[in-house]
Amino acid sequence: MERLQKMIQKAGICSRRKAEELIKEGKVMVNDKVVTEMGVQVESQDEIRVDGKLLMNEELVYYVLNKPTGYVSTTSDNLGRRTIMDLMHVKERVFPIGRLDYDTSGVLLLTNDGDFMNSLIHPKFKVEKEYHVKVKGLIRKEESSRLQKGMDLGDFKTAPAKIFDVEYDDPKENSYVKVIITEGKYHQVKRMFEQIGHPVIKLRRHRFGVVTTEGLAQGDFRLLKPHEIKQLWNMSRYGK
Repeated sequence: MERLQKMIQKAGICSRRKAEELIKEGKVMVNDKVVTEMGVQVESQDEIRVDGKLLMNEELVYYVLNKPTGYVSTTSDNLGRRTIMDLMHVKERVFPIGRLDYDTSGVLLLTNDGDFMNSLIHPKFKVEKEYHVKVKGLIRKEESSRLQKGMDLGDFKTAPAKIFDVEYDDPKENSYVKVIITEGKYHQVKRMFEQIGHPVIKLRRHRFGVVTTEGLAQGDFRLLKPHEIKQLWNMSRYGK
């Protein structure tokens, strides 16, 4: 037997905390009876409905996709654009952990584990995301320092970023830079470089925590390895 909120979380519906909220709101039924108490024990053969929808237990899965540009990081799009689900041919109902812009490529993690997802995107755990960026113009040392100290972008102040491996192309019109951040605000990397006067030309996420796209062609995906899942859990829980 297992707690009801845990069973809902394992089915990939939402996080355990959200499941508890749904139970309190009277939106969960077990064997045709509304349940509003926490800690109710259920079995796999019990009929569980959330907002009227029958719960189908799924194995928890964890994927990494090497996202190409030209795809939106959602499961559907009302503008008719291609989505990452056009690439993810899997039986489970998975959701992206954070998002990459339409014109951004690289590491995108997907899962049906709501708790895992929420822990990785919460800024308090400081899980690193490494980006490789091409920007217009030549980045000066004092501009890099602004990124490293944290910046006020108007609606929020960024945490200090790590900047390294700054290079210039020939004839020195653009810069190539690697940046590590521990947040994931909307358009954050693009806005940071725009603020210092260097619009982003190309953006790729090289790493999320310990996971990279090494060995994955663009558009391909794979299951995370057990040690990768364990390390990501450790990072999100303990900030290591």
